Amino acid sequence: MLVTLSATARPDTPFADARDLGHLLHKHPDRAQRFELSVGVAHVFYPEATAERTTVALLLEVDPVGIVRDQRFGASGDVSLARFVNDRPYAASSLLAVALGRVFSTAAAGRSASLPEVAAHAIALRIHLPSLSCRGGAERAVAMFTPLGWRVDAAPVPLDSEIPAWGDSRYVDLTLEGEITLGTALRQLTVLLPVLDGAKHYWVGEDEIDKVLRHGEGWLTEHPLREEILRGSLAHQRRYVEDATARLLDTAAVAAPEASDAPPAPDVPVTPSLAAQRAEAVLDALRSVRAASVADLGCGEGALLRHLRSDRSFTRVLGTDVSVRALEKAADRLRLRDASDTERERLTLLQSSLTYRDDRLQGFDAAVLMEVIEHVDPDRLPALEDTVFAHARPGAVVVTTPNAEYNATYPHLHERADGAPVRHTDHRFEWTRAELASWADGVAARNGYTVTVREVGPGDPELGSPTQLALFVKEAAA
Repeated sequence: MLVTLSATARPDTPFADARDLGHLLHKHPDRAQRFELSVGVAHVFYPEATAERTTVALLLEVDPVGIVRDQRFGASGDVSLARFVNDRPYAASSLLAVALGRVFSTAAAGRSASLPEVAAHAIALRIHLPSLSCRGGAERAVAMFTPLGWRVDAAPVPLDSEIPAWGDSRYVDLTLEGEITLGTALRQLTVLLPVLDGAKHYWVGEDEIDKVLRHGEGWLTEHPLREEILRGSLAHQRRYVEDATARLLDTAAVAAPEASDAPPAPDVPVTPSLAAQRAEAVLDALRSVRAASVADLGCGEGALLRHLRSDRSFTRVLGTDVSVRALEKAADRLRLRDASDTERERLTLLQSSLTYRDDRLQGFDAAVLMEVIEHVDPDRLPALEDTVFAHARPGAVVVTTPNAEYNATYPHLHERADGAPVRHTDHRFEWTRAELASWADGVAARNGYTVTVREVGPGDPELGSPTQLALFVKEAAA
């Protein structure tokens, strides 16, 4: 199976010499290289390497017999001939995605020690997959890649070129062209090749969620076929798909995605995702009260912490969560283990429950509960109020939560045990605007705060916005 990536130089840009593609990939154009992988042997070579245009090819030799015998690839007692004689050595599939991820791992991560400015810059790329396994045919390939800004040429491969009456096979000759960072392009291929093939030729476990979300950062959240991509990436395992969807949309556990660096369609404005708008609204609220020390309560895996960390006006940042696993992932994603002592003192993580008093939460200018309270059982909300507003008593508290009225605009919702529609299966409730206002007014009155409520995200004249934000400010002592 074969894939080629061609880069064309653009004068007056960081990518003025197309041979820099070799630096980005950490593979020298002047020599062919061989890599022994779990899925076979990968060969990397350059059919052309000039200052104007450079092409790299990855050719993967697959041993179908070896894969059948390898338990890592889901071997079983089935010894039918089809398991040995199949299209795996010839058609691009999840095996090629594995090879791309292993051989070009540094480039896929967007890192380049020698040319960091080039790695971060969109370059003119042409990707060619002459034989792509694509269930759904050329139209499905177009539907997958066009929303990402690619110009797509998908030509069906006939079953037999000499017998047209037999029709087309499920294989496609695919060419993608666009301006995009090399790392993003490689990550998109790694995710979408197995989805188009309709199978992953290796065992899919819970750790696959992290890999898919990591590779999908910056483009998967807003993809119109997101749910289909997640189902295909996670072997249609419902629990994994629901977990991944929740982390993308509801808890914003993955760092808020940036706008894709692929070019948008002409005359179409780029709108930040709701997660990005929500995080910006929280930051605006914190700046409005001049908060320097902030506690992110229920921080999950660090979605908001990333923004707090990058803004040096926040001199002390604390992230808390009841889940140790979430805190470990937050530490990994924030790379706290590699941070300086000063930075680790500025940003700390600790395990804590929002329904039990904790002296470590005291003394902060502000606290944030971003998409948190709806995960708390209603009968535990008084305990949360006591912990945050009565005991910790920060100078300000920012709360965001879904607006239940806006749910009428969503085509797909989950159902709670009582049949009520909610955006995520772990939501114990979702409030209307009136219900949030009633709760917020009561909390403020009981604890000596004033409160204002605002809306976040695209608005509907009757239903409001998808997210509502309440800003509590502690009243000055008499």
